[in-house]
Amino acid sequence: MSNLPNVIVVILNWNGCDDTLECLDSVVRVDYANFKIVVIDNGSTDGSMHAIPQRYPEVTFLQAGANFGYAGGNNRGISWALEHGADYILILNNDTIVHPDLINVFVQAANCLPIGSILGAKIYFFHKPDTLWFAGGRWNDRLHAFEHIGQNQLDGADYAHRLEVDYITGCALFSSASTFNEVGLLDESFFLTYEETDWCYRARKMQHRCFVIPEAKLWHKVAASFGGRESPLYSYFLTRNKLLWARKHLPLATRINIHKKSMQTLRHILLPRFYLSSSKLPLPKNLLWSFSSWLKTIKRNMAVPTNCAILLGLLDYYMGRFGNCPDQIRSLGKQSEKLTLSG
Repeated sequence: MSNLPNVIVVILNWNGCDDTLECLDSVVRVDYANFKIVVIDNGSTDGSMHAIPQRYPEVTFLQAGANFGYAGGNNRGISWALEHGADYILILNNDTIVHPDLINVFVQAANCLPIGSILGAKIYFFHKPDTLWFAGGRWNDRLHAFEHIGQNQLDGADYAHRLEVDYITGCALFSSASTFNEVGLLDESFFLTYEETDWCYRARKMQHRCFVIPEAKLWHKVAASFGGRESPLYSYFLTRNKLLWARKHLPLATRINIHKKSMQTLRHILLPRFYLSSSKLPLPKNLLWSFSSWLKTIKRNMAVPTNCAILLGLLDYYMGRFGNCPDQIRSLGKQSEKLTLSG
């Protein structure tokens, strides 16, 4: 054991007690002799602070005391790992189930790859265990968007080789303590989404490289903490933080195109096309009827919680408001849940 690198697994929990316990059930069975687990709780109110230490007293449990987001919560775990002698750190989502060989595979790969490499796993959908969710992340310059390599594809020979990629998802990100010391912590301006992408791009500017290791495997419940990828919470952070990430890492010409797309989205929601009715009514009545119909379209658009979240995300970016989302976004999430249930 003394010859094995010390690996510390950092797991963030925020009102996800059941998922975290299920994740820990798999992590404690990992076949590696020198690793520790630290769970950071972001001010949960679902009984996590009692249930998790009760089932796993051997796991270090840190209470952040408030919701500091993915970035802030994980930063507390990363800092703890650095202070407690980690050779490697594995950031792991709490809504995952890991293969027992995960850490062994990562450590062996780190020994074969350039020093300071950032490693990621092949990640499958939890409910479709043979179908890939992530086999690497790359930037599509034509679409001005990130893509998950292999997403929704059955695993096979095409995904059986180590691959250098643009970024590693924070769902499972493995790197050396020295790399974290050099690159620094996650940028807490993001709060949620894009923080690991930003971290990988900062690392790449320092000549670190990102690789997906196909033998490293886990299964992901996908956006469980968001309430789903179509939730207002997810839409808000994705809208705002993509622009923030672009500002930090993309050339001006590309950023202009991304902003144009954002403005098109804004116009589609707030200013849909005005069509004059083909009715044979007199022109004044036709105009009035068409204008009324146009206003109703805007009202319908604004009644969609996700649309409101996108608008607020754009507004907060342009106003320079980062970190946590406004309370209104979480209210929109509750509204969206009610609409889903009633539908």
